[in-house]
This record gives sequence, C-alpha cells and structure tokens, in this order.
Amino acid sequence: MRSILVTGGAGFIGSNLVLELQHRHPNAHIVVIDDFRSGDFRNLIGFKGEFVAADLSRLDWNAQFRNLSFDAIFHEASITDTTVHDQFLQTHNNVESFRRLLDFAAPSLIPVIYASSASVYGLGSNVMQEDQPPAPANVYAFSKVQLDNLARIYARRQPAWKIVGVRYFNVYGMHEAHKKAAASMIYQLYLQIKAGKRPRVFHSGGQRRDFVHVKDAVNMTIDALSAPQSRVYNCGSGRAFSFNEVIDELNRNLGTDLAPEYFENPYGFYQPRTEADLTLARTELKYSPEFPPIRGIADYVAALEGRKSA
Repeated sequence: MRSILVTGGAGFIGSNLVLELQHRHPNAHIVVIDDFRSGDFRNLIGFKGEFVAADLSRLDWNAQFRNLSFDAIFHEASITDTTVHDQFLQTHNNVESFRRLLDFAAPSLIPVIYASSASVYGLGSNVMQEDQPPAPANVYAFSKVQLDNLARIYARRQPAWKIVGVRYFNVYGMHEAHKKAAASMIYQLYLQIKAGKRPRVFHSGGQRRDFVHVKDAVNMTIDALSAPQSRVYNCGSGRAFSFNEVIDELNRNLGTDLAPEYFENPYGFYQPRTEADLTLARTELKYSPEFPPIRGIADYVAALEGRKSA
C-alpha cells in the first residue's frame, strides 16, 4: 500500500495499528487523524507520517484531502468510554464521523475497515455470533450498532465496495494507560497489585470476558482488508476468562500473592460474560489468535515491566 489513512490513530488500538502499518509498509504515506479525546501523543512516539488534528464529526474531508488518494482507510476513532451517557454526544460524534468518512470514500470505493464492538451483543451470556440481533445496553453500544447499519447501507448501494467491521471484544495491551478508568481490567488490576493493594473486582470475580491482546486485534484489523465481501467479524481470543483467573495470572507473573477484594456491582448494564464465536474470522480471514489469555497476560506484564516475554 502506498497511502493509508487511520482515524483515531493516537488512541489505544489505533496507535498500535499505525505503528504496525508503518513497520509493514515503511515506504507508505500514512496519515493519522485524531482530536486526542480518546488518545495521547505519547502513543505515537516513533511515528514518521502525517498527523491531522481534527474533529471527524465536523471535518470537511474533501477539502482536507483534495490532493491525496488512499489505498485503505482504517477507522478507529470513537468516544470509547462506555460510561459517557450523553446520548447526543455519543451518537453524534461516533455516527456522524463515520457517515462523513463513508461519503468521502464512496466515489473511489476506498476499502474501509472500521471498529465495531462486542458491546452491541448486550447482556447475554452465550457465545456471541455475528448474525445474532443486536441488543445494546448503553448509548455507546447503540452508536456502534448504527455504524454497522451505515456500513451495511452504503455497501448495499455499491456492492463492489468493501466495508468491513472488526467487532473488538475486550482488548488489552500497551498504549492503553492514557484511558485511565476506561482502560482494560487487566491493566487496572495490574496497577493495583503493583501498588501492593488487593485487586478489586465485582462480587465474586466470576464475570468472564473474552480478553484479546492488542497485537491479535491489530493483525486481524489489517487482515480484514482481505475479506471476500463487506461484513462484520468478531475479534477476540475465543475464550471467556474470569476476573479471578486474571488475578491469578497477574500474581503469577508479578511474583505476588494478593487475594481479590470483592464489592457490589453498581452498573445495571454490565455484561456478565463475553465470548466471541470466531468461526467466521477463522474461515474467511484465516484468523488465529497468537495470544490466548495466559500467554497474552504474560506478554503484557513483561512489556509493562520492561522485560522480554517468555
């Protein structure tokens, strides 16, 4: 690829994606757009491309990029904090940003890979498949459903155009520290244990998550360009891992033995379990996660501790 655009490229997944694309395509012109609402400049240390500071929901795409053509657009920009309950703010920024992007990409049929979310599945506890009806439990999830709807509508108008959603489950890894309270539970529990505190989780720690390492998420996002058609794919590890198991693995990798401290869950929209059905991604994208939870947590702790992973 000669020219690549990444929105939200200073964010968690976005910055990891940008640096991997730069590694794979050292001669490509890579453009990053971000307004730093969910990102941090430190995530892009080492980036050699072009940066545009802009609010995507108001950006005049044609004016900004009148002299550029792109081989691919990766759309990672979003308000990612699920505790932001301002319904207009969430939907306007997340949905209108995507609509403007699609309107820009449509005339040239630029392939678009965009970030969807496992939150669209709602509070169910079964293995989650791409074709099940969405059941958003908060406005963030609702906004992501609208992205999936828009992608389907635009792709139906132009069947030759490829618009692919990557439905991220619970991603963790380097470059998420700036998210603070919105960072992964793995990172937050790591910080508590490092501080010598008992790791705090909702009673009784049996909630299960499909934790997917950011390296796997990035690899699948890039591989989504090879999708045979426009559609959405689950991106997870394919395994539900409990918070208690996370604590066990963190203790093991840090050489600690801190028991969890349980407290009541104040959120009515909290998912009891997430687990991705990866059949479609494995079949059509040849996706095979390299970091199941035990290996992924070990790799992450090693990176946070500044040592090589095993």
